[in-house]
Amino acid sequence: MPRALREYDWRQWLRLQPLLHTVKTARYRKIDRRFLGQPAKDGDIQGIRAAARGRHVLLTVAFGDAQCLDLQLRLTSGLVRHDLHIVADNSVGEASARKNRQVCAAHGAAYVRLPANPWTVRNPSRSHGAALNWMWHNILKPGAPAAFGFLDQDLFPTKPCDPFEPLEDAAFYGDLRWAGARWYLWAGYCFFRFDAVGREPLDFGLDWFAGLDTGGANWEVLYRNADPNTVPQRPITAFAALPGIELRQAYCEWRGSWLHEVGLDGDLSLKAKKREAVLRLLAPALEIALGSAGQRD
Repeated sequence: MPRALREYDWRQWLRLQPLLHTVKTARYRKIDRRFLGQPAKDGDIQGIRAAARGRHVLLTVAFGDAQCLDLQLRLTSGLVRHDLHIVADNSVGEASARKNRQVCAAHGAAYVRLPANPWTVRNPSRSHGAALNWMWHNILKPGAPAAFGFLDQDLFPTKPCDPFEPLEDAAFYGDLRWAGARWYLWAGYCFFRFDAVGREPLDFGLDWFAGLDTGGANWEVLYRNADPNTVPQRPITAFAALPGIELRQAYCEWRGSWLHEVGLDGDLSLKAKKREAVLRLLAPALEIALGSAGQRD
């Protein structure tokens, strides 16, 4: 929802910001509704809904980085307790989509090629939110899993874990972000118990005029009346992936025992070296994951 009128100061009223924000919000919603009604380009939608029913589901929005997706699926399959991992492919080009499809097939992940996203080139945050909303309305809500969680494609587990366990005592949890007095769960790591949220008009998009990034549009629906102090949290530590390089140029994060590459941040000319550093950090976890997968086979 747009900010309440009382939240605008007189200078913003003089610039007609309340009116402009209301008009723009209505236009954005119209574009989003049109996107939600578009069919998937690829994927067994009915089959994935059936596979998700009553189960613990991970969902990753993928785009243009098959190596990154391969790393995550290798690690989640060996280290993370879950029943089904769904990949929503938000790639622009068919070549990238083809590689992502092959990666999913290799790891047994369910694959959905999303329709052309109207925000991908214009606004990555809106694109991500629209992709999550498409999956919610077309896969998760009709599929009715026991619980579901969203992962950024460049977020990697490094130790065995059960991210659904906190949902035994909470309706939802994840990494908190704040925008003034408002808070929301970071869209890159957030988990929800379906029986607690399935009937709510969820919106995993953003509300930029209120300072809320992707996932923040659920403020009115979920978070406003919840106590953030009751939401399970994990430590988050920023670090530079490359020695001798400033933090802002090679930014990465430890989120608990999960490594977040933060691929869209930092000096993009260092992206290849940063990926090499991330691969070195993940090497022990990849060995453990491979061993776990071998034991299950």
